[in-house]
Amino acid sequence: MHSFIRLVLIVLSVCELQAMQTSEGTRRKFNEVRTKIVDSNWKQLPIGNLMTKVAQQLVGVPYVGGTLDGPGREMCSVDMLRLDCVTLFEVTLNMARITHLGKDSLPDLIDAVTFTRYRDGILTDYTSRLHYTSDWIENNIKKGVVRDVTSALGGEPFPLQLGFMSKNPKYYPALEANPEFVDVMRDVEQRVNRTNRYVIPAKSIESIEHQLHDGDIIAIATSKAGLDYSHTGLIVRDGDRARFLHASSTQKKVVLDVPIADYVKKVSTNIGITILRPLPVGK
Repeated sequence: MHSFIRLVLIVLSVCELQAMQTSEGTRRKFNEVRTKIVDSNWKQLPIGNLMTKVAQQLVGVPYVGGTLDGPGREMCSVDMLRLDCVTLFEVTLNMARITHLGKDSLPDLIDAVTFTRYRDGILTDYTSRLHYTSDWIENNIKKGVVRDVTSALGGEPFPLQLGFMSKNPKYYPALEANPEFVDVMRDVEQRVNRTNRYVIPAKSIESIEHQLHDGDIIAIATSKAGLDYSHTGLIVRDGDRARFLHASSTQKKVVLDVPIADYVKKVSTNIGITILRPLPVGK
């Protein structure tokens, strides 16, 4: 019993420390979005529609990469004033999830992001983070957070050949500082390579756009060696088209962009998309 109490206290202290390290600007932005949800009665919306409402409150937020890779031990940070393509959909998805759970505090959001960001919802160290999008997909399907609808929409098999992180630790400060993590990541890559993913080929995306839903999470598959997906974002329905809302590294901010079919065609290494549909909380 005493050891259990100590474990609870340790977990609480980590959560409190994470909340304390969150910037005042993020607190203000969180409260702004939460107030908009309440005042507009968005809580009643299905999760995908709620996600698009939340995401549009983040349009214009600056794009900043690498915000999760600061010095020191791994912690679940949430920064709503600086977003990249992953942290954008994480914040959007989890703001919607906590809203439907009747929770309304920033620590609640941090807990929810921890659940989706880390393997089986447990943060231990750098290697417990779901670094590869395909690993995030597989684990969050298992946790009942999303459903991969790509195959049902006519997707083709997407063989995975992950290996970039273990072969290039120089690009990852945590791997350079902790060489023992490289072998762990190699094991992760080999395990994920045995899973099945599907993509809608770039040439076929426009033909299935009408079947995409508000709030669908889009992962753009890449032909770059050792990687799986190069970018992520969300669908916002606009009449017959499905526009791509994402944190753009070229426009340096969160934008509601062109339809997803048009966006994917812009880059020669984009080979297609995987479509993840958020599931109602607790179902």
